[in-house]
This record gives sequence, C-alpha cells and structure tokens, in this order.
Amino acid sequence: MHSNITENIEKIRDVIAEEAVRSGRSPGDIRLVAAAKTRTAPEIQQAVAGGICAVGENRVQEMCLKNKEGAYRGASLHFIGNLQSNKISKVVGVCDLIESVGSAALLESIGKKALSLGIVQDILIEVNVGRESQKAGILPEQTEEILEFASVNKGVNVLGLMAIPPFYEEKARNCYYFDIMFKLFVDMSKKKYDNVSVQLLSMGMSGSYADAIRAGSNMVRIGTAIFGER
Repeated sequence: MHSNITENIEKIRDVIAEEAVRSGRSPGDIRLVAAAKTRTAPEIQQAVAGGICAVGENRVQEMCLKNKEGAYRGASLHFIGNLQSNKISKVVGVCDLIESVGSAALLESIGKKALSLGIVQDILIEVNVGRESQKAGILPEQTEEILEFASVNKGVNVLGLMAIPPFYEEKARNCYYFDIMFKLFVDMSKKKYDNVSVQLLSMGMSGSYADAIRAGSNMVRIGTAIFGER
C-alpha cells in the first residue's frame, strides 16, 4: 500500500548525499528525521525498514498512541512540536531527543522531570530565527543566555539548535535565514558550558532541505517527501 515510501527515502538520500558533498561533508554527516505527524504506525514502520533511523512527532497524544502500537521500533524518537508544560511527563524519558525547547521555563521543567527519573534528557534549543509571533522559540540574540542557563540545569544535555524559518518560494529568501542560523550555530559551538555540546543544527523540511544542507544543516526533518501528501 505504501511501497513508494522506501523509494522516496532512497531519492532523498541521493539528494542529501549530493548536497553534503557539495558543502564539503560526507553523506553520513547528515541525519534524516522522518516527520510522522498523522502518519500511521505501519507507514512509520515501513520508513524504518527503508532505512529511517529517527522519527519525529509533533503531538504528544498521537505519539503515545503510536508508541503503544510499536510504530518507532528500531528508530530513535524525537519530539519536534510545541511541548506544553502539562505534557512534559509523557515526553521526557520517552523521546531520545526533544528538538523544540524554546524557553528557559520549558528547559527548567524538562530538567526537573529528568532528574526525578534519574536521567539526563537530550534536547535542542529552538530558535525563532524569523521572529514570527505565531512560532515558538527564543530569539537569536537570546541563545547564549539560554545555553548559560542550561549549564546549571543538570537534567538536560543541549546537543544543538533547531529552527523552523519562514518558507518562501524564492530560494534566496530561505537561504537568508539558513545562513543566520548557521552563523549562530558556529558561534555557539565554540562556547564552553557544562551540559552543552552544540553539535546538531536541525533545519530544513521537505521543500527546503537541500538548501538547508547546503547552508550547513546536519539534521533535516522530512515528512511529505517521505510519506506523500496527507
């Protein structure tokens, strides 16, 4: 029924490989996350069978239901959506990586929950690079401050940055925001804080991942190009 999923993944891998080499890296340097919002457990399992190593979910309730169905078996699980404070307990310790930590308050709550479980939760800091009022995330100039804050919250381990830039049909406008994020990523990767090792830059989706990789992204979140239109 979903035989094209494996074929789609292969095509995406080819583009990733091409753009990685073009930007002076190896294909293995780029992590592919399957964005699985509204997708069924069988679809996700086919994607995993087709080589997907990480699956991203946006909605906590949906994630919990599909997790019971074994949807993520064989892959790491990322949370990539807006995480409300009352849902933290359902995500911390369940997801391998929470990509969407966009405030100091959320970071602190995640850290407290992780400590209560005796674990350290890997996270990314979400940056609202386009300064869009409808989107979550800290502003670029707040990034260093939140990394300093993370360094004294022992329940979290910051692995990098994530962004959902504005999307434009004109590539140049997309690349403008990708370039801002890459510069920020490079600057923050030089900082030395406890609990912080800025290695990952998660940006780029189905319509923009090639440009994002070319700009320096090393993690892309792709849904439609893998699974097809909803």
